[in-house]
Order: sequence, then structure tokens, then C-alpha cells
Amino acid sequence: MTETRIDRRFAAVKAEGRPAFVTFLTAGDPDPATTLALLAALPKAGADVIELGMPFSDPMADGPAVQAAGLRALKGGMTLNKTLDLVREFRKTDDVTPIVLMGYYNPIYSHGSEAFVVDAKAAGVDGLIIVDLPPEADDELCLPALKAGLNFIRLATPTTDDKRLPTVLTNTSGFVYYVSINGITGSAAPDASRVAEAVDRIKRHTPLPVAVGFGVRTAEQAAAIGANADGVVVGSAIVQAVANSLDAEGRATAATVPAVEALVSTLARGVRAARRPVAA
Repeated sequence: MTETRIDRRFAAVKAEGRPAFVTFLTAGDPDPATTLALLAALPKAGADVIELGMPFSDPMADGPAVQAAGLRALKGGMTLNKTLDLVREFRKTDDVTPIVLMGYYNPIYSHGSEAFVVDAKAAGVDGLIIVDLPPEADDELCLPALKAGLNFIRLATPTTDDKRLPTVLTNTSGFVYYVSINGITGSAAPDASRVAEAVDRIKRHTPLPVAVGFGVRTAEQAAAIGANADGVVVGSAIVQAVANSLDAEGRATAATVPAVEALVSTLARGVRAARRPVAA
């Protein structure tokens, strides 16, 4: 598989002696134009990688903030094709920031897996995180995605033991996403010491970068997690910042983009405070 934007970005931040800052937005929340403005703002505010959520009506792993964002997006008419359109528009002005689509298999299955892989690659997508597609179903999407040059990023959790981990890591590329807590997104704060132990354990099985998410909300938490992880993922806090900026009808306001920019800038400083030695 050829080198991807994700590979290059993780290599670049490693050379800088710091972890990557991975941010999450829900596509179409609260509307496509606002999402596009937010996508453009994130790299300037310090995001290294952007996860773009594909709204789905039954998001089993998502907490209240991300669920609400998905419902707002779906209510506004967001679709998988429109999500790809957003990536295509983003790529007109940014050809370096990695974009990872995150979501569930049902919309992709409805679109057609082979067609989706082709369309995602053409739009400028770099990787996929499909939370409900296990390694046993790699033929469905993972292997076609890898063949097309898309990274397929797998989740590992606190319950992924050493017996299961090699299976999870098979065909994983780009990075490993370690879910730092048992439960849904945004439901609790991670324990930095336990996360460090988990990251070390995963690294004994793979040379891939390990990014840690679920529950990271503050710059201090980001710095603590980033002291051991290769990447820090923040989603629910950013999505909640969007929600807090909306008007009574759930529409974007003049405060929406600045509110997200301010939060991401603060979090980015936390991530960048997590320095580590640069390999010679």
C-alpha cells in the first residue's frame, strides 16, 4: 500500500517530538455550509487529522452529544453523498490534512461497498473507521479499501485482550484507535496511567501509531494522554461546542465557527505540551 496523508502526518508530528491532534466533526451539523467552514478552520486551529462523522440513525457507540449532532444533520437532509461532497469541497483548498470518515456500515452497504470505496477515494478521503464492522468481515469493506489506497483504522478497547488483539490489528493501517473507556463517546474521563499501560501493550503487537480517544475534553487531559499516545482524539467536546453555539431552532450563529476554533486551539496547545524525545 502506498504512503497516505495519514502516514505522512503521523511521521511529521513524530519528527516534531509530539503526538498528533485528531479532531471529530459530524458532517452536516448543523448544515453543510457550516461544516465546510469548520473543516477549513480546524487545521488552522491546530488539528492534524480530521475525523468526519457520517450521520446514521442508529449510532450505537455514540454518546448524547454525537447522537444529537447526527440527528440535527439527518434532519437537515445530510446524506452519504453529501458527506463526500463536503470532502471534495475541502480538498479544493487543503490537499494535505488527512480526512477519515467515521461511522457505521449500513449507509455504506446501501451505497454499495465497491462504489463507496471508489467514490471516497475520488473525493479525497484518506481513511475509514467503521465501528460495527469486525475483522471477520474484512472482505466486505476493509480489503477493498486497502486495495484502493485507503487506510482502514480499527478500534481497540479496554476489553480487547492479547488473544483478540492480533485479529483486530490484522489489515489495520494508518493508526490504531484506542477507546480509552468502556462505554459510549463522551461518557467519562480517561485514566492516563491506565491508558499508558494499554498503549504500551498495543505497541508490543504493532508498529502503527496509537491514537487515544473517548472522554478527552480539556487541554490538561490531552497533555496527559498525549504523553504516551501517538495521537489524541477529541470528538464529543468539539461537537458539544457546536451545539452550544446554535440558536433556539438549532441553526448556526456567528459564534459557531469561532467557538470551535477557540476550543480546538486550546486543546491543540495541550496536545503540543505533551513532548517526547525525537528519534535520532
